[in-house]
Amino acid sequence: MAKYQAYAEYKDSGVGFLGEIPEHWIVSKVKYLAPFQVGWTPPTKNDSNFIGDNLWVNISDLKGKVINNTVKQISDKAALEASMDITPKGSLMYSFKLSVGTVSFAGCDMYTNEAIASFLHSAKLPLSYLYYALPKFVIENASTNIYGANILNQELIRNALLVKIPYIEAEKIANFLDHETAKIDHLIEKQKQLIELLKEKRQAVISHAVTKGLDPNVLMKDSGVEWLGEVPEHWNMAPVRRYLVEHRQGYYTTESYVDEGLKLLRITDLRDLGEINICNCPMVNESDTTHLFKLQKGDVVFARTGGAGSFGVITEDYENLIYASYLIRFRFMNKIFEPDYLRFLFQSDSFQLSVKQNIHGGVNQNIHAEDIKNTVICAPSLSEQKEIIEYLENQCLLFENLIYKASYSVKLMQERRTALISSAVTGKIDVRNWQAPTVGAHTELSA
Repeated sequence: MAKYQAYAEYKDSGVGFLGEIPEHWIVSKVKYLAPFQVGWTPPTKNDSNFIGDNLWVNISDLKGKVINNTVKQISDKAALEASMDITPKGSLMYSFKLSVGTVSFAGCDMYTNEAIASFLHSAKLPLSYLYYALPKFVIENASTNIYGANILNQELIRNALLVKIPYIEAEKIANFLDHETAKIDHLIEKQKQLIELLKEKRQAVISHAVTKGLDPNVLMKDSGVEWLGEVPEHWNMAPVRRYLVEHRQGYYTTESYVDEGLKLLRITDLRDLGEINICNCPMVNESDTTHLFKLQKGDVVFARTGGAGSFGVITEDYENLIYASYLIRFRFMNKIFEPDYLRFLFQSDSFQLSVKQNIHGGVNQNIHAEDIKNTVICAPSLSEQKEIIEYLENQCLLFENLIYKASYSVKLMQERRTALISSAVTGKIDVRNWQAPTVGAHTELSA
């Protein structure tokens, strides 16, 4: 924050996380500076409570700076019977359960549930300042549960420390932060768009290689499959079932996990590009049937529900790894596919499109083993598969490096954003004389 000047005089706040504050600032508490109210949830067993025109904010609705719509609405009767106070337009809503510290402004009159504190216009500090200050100050008064997560309640919020500063000065801080964070947010969004573009290009490279091959001059033939199009003339093609030894649904158990035993691969252990992560796999006891579910190199597991279509390829031998019941294992014939080739093949747009077209169910989506078995795939020679693997691994490494750099840039900008807000709302920088630059001025971030 070297580019910004400090205040002329400071004093010790007597508060550890605050340190020194400007001489004219006063340490106070939320209850003296910013009154708030808390909403409620009507009885959920009565469906009629949620048939109405009144916006009703849940934590999941707090996704932007201003909220104008909510997933659920409540009736006038429900609000009246629960004695719910309306949150007036312009109020600042602060989440103090689960996603602690998330803030949004009410874009119109609305109600909230009991996990949201609504700070009102009667506050002695501008709500525009509290938008930045509350997430910094209130969390310092939180307690923690046995899992280390922050816990807040109304009393803890009321007694959280806050600084009393001149109203006009607080408005200046808010205006400064609005402008500067908007610049940072714009750059972050650009980097996120770049990341998505890189992922799309990586996906396109993978899809082209496993459906068209690497030789641009190779003779092609019509696959007869709409979503596959033309494929190299010399490639074999057949439904997945033609290449299988067996398929089997995963191991089901109601027993508790143990400290030592067999590792149980779950849907949550599947990663991008068909990779798996067994570091967090729970352990289960070996039984008379667990040998039927042991995974070996070359096996492919598909999620049959809860992320239907996600998959993992076993690219190395594991001694004690089995798979859970929400997964289906496909075991392929020997010397047909290289395991790493299958990672790229099943990641391709054509295969994923086929899978998505066969997903069943509404909210609880699932896919059947037969749907996967009936999907047509290409089988180049093993030597050509190895060439494709080498090419794609090199290409993916290039993309991963670019994605990492962009992601790291996002991380640094987010850290800068947080540090800038903290410095401004705690008085480490003086922005009282700050003025927004004229339109067209240089807007890049400086160090």
